[in-house]
Amino acid sequence: MTSHREAPKISKDPVADNTDLYAFVSPDNPDTVTILANYLPLEEPAGGPNFNTFGDDVLYEIMVDNNGDGIENVTYQFRFKTKIGNPNTFLYNTGPISSLTDSSWNVKQFYSVTNVHGPRRTGSSTVLGSNLPTPPVNIGPRSTPNYTDLANAAINSLSDGSRVFAGQRDEAFYVDLGSIFDLGTLRPFQNLHLIPTPAAPGVDTTKGFSVHSIALQVSKTLFTSDGSNPTDPSDEDSVVGIWASASRRKATILPGDGDDDDNGQPEDDASSGFQTGPYTQVSRLGMPLINEVVIPLGKKDFWNTAHPRFDSQFLAYYQTPELQKLLPVLYPGVFPNLAAYTKARADLIAILLTGIPSGIISGFQNFTGALQTDYLRLNMAIPPTTTSPSRLGILGGDLAGFPNGRRVLDDVIDIELRAIAGATLPLVDSGFTPDGAAGLVSDGVDSNPIQPPNTTPFLSTFPYLPHPVPGYEHSHDP
Repeated sequence: MTSHREAPKISKDPVADNTDLYAFVSPDNPDTVTILANYLPLEEPAGGPNFNTFGDDVLYEIMVDNNGDGIENVTYQFRFKTKIGNPNTFLYNTGPISSLTDSSWNVKQFYSVTNVHGPRRTGSSTVLGSNLPTPPVNIGPRSTPNYTDLANAAINSLSDGSRVFAGQRDEAFYVDLGSIFDLGTLRPFQNLHLIPTPAAPGVDTTKGFSVHSIALQVSKTLFTSDGSNPTDPSDEDSVVGIWASASRRKATILPGDGDDDDNGQPEDDASSGFQTGPYTQVSRLGMPLINEVVIPLGKKDFWNTAHPRFDSQFLAYYQTPELQKLLPVLYPGVFPNLAAYTKARADLIAILLTGIPSGIISGFQNFTGALQTDYLRLNMAIPPTTTSPSRLGILGGDLAGFPNGRRVLDDVIDIELRAIAGATLPLVDSGFTPDGAAGLVSDGVDSNPIQPPNTTPFLSTFPYLPHPVPGYEHSHDP
């Protein structure tokens, strides 16, 4: 997965676990950029009575760097608060939920949005919205009979003109985890593997699960350094670097063990404890699959706490990624040219750490400068592809797709597998000939499956990620 349970410590803290980050020029509102930051991996939709929510003790942030110096220029901060209507019932809802203010909905969650200009901890901050409602989770036909209406009612406007949504969504990132983590036994290529099993279609392991998503739709003029609307794709000022994070307070004070606590409060008055001290980052995400498969196990927890401007310390793992060395071993004789390649991977460094400079791909660049940082890099001057977009993004000739930001439809698994396998090496090394399999390697899952209440793989309007499937009736692997 792009960043689901990707490090030992964060795998034990799902409410603070960044799972996916998307950033793209809005196809139905091209003067705006949409950013989607997802958290809480692999939510079971039927996981009551304590259904998943955002963490009240987590600071969620989306950052934008518009000048390539590695320091965020614009930050959106999200803080959540859960309110329980009736503490004397075990139920999430005591009847059908007909509106966001329905008294039958017993566990409501609200949030605030703060905008920070300058460094996220010391810059100038403005509250853009407060006490904004999230929708309930999608429980089933009796509890949430009109879920689409409830979710749409939770799309809010902020004081700077942006739109925001925070709540449960379908886990629309599609991937065959079972094959990838079985030593790369990609089902469509099993007949090329030492295991003598026939080729088979991929299995979407995330089908039927949910995530919690924070969605922003912001005018491009709020992201540029001079407040202009970028129109020239060759202008480096049209490119922004975007990343998301989750942070916790440095200290946690736990409740007592049944006796009075240190403040003389009875146990039932201090049952959850509290956090204190400054915020410290515990998870982050820019480009997909980096901490998942590029950063080694011993560095994963540290990577999550590091600021992107210090990412040059991880350069060696990009120059010769472990998966590059594994592919020829897992598929003997299939990747001879890749196996013989010993130079540092300049193509991966450009794609993943600096952005692609002008002159490499005709009509395209998303270069943010020489500083190596883990960002999603979006050229805001490139218009969205509204007719037949390619799931392979730039590899498929679609300049509006990954790694130019990341759209919800982009097949980042296949794109990055093919890049690591050598498909993008000729961009920077004309002497390299990719192996025939480099442009074909795939996990065999090409789209998000359609499940009720959805009739399409993705929504055509904000927040674009589909509504979550109901806990009452859903399925996982086909």
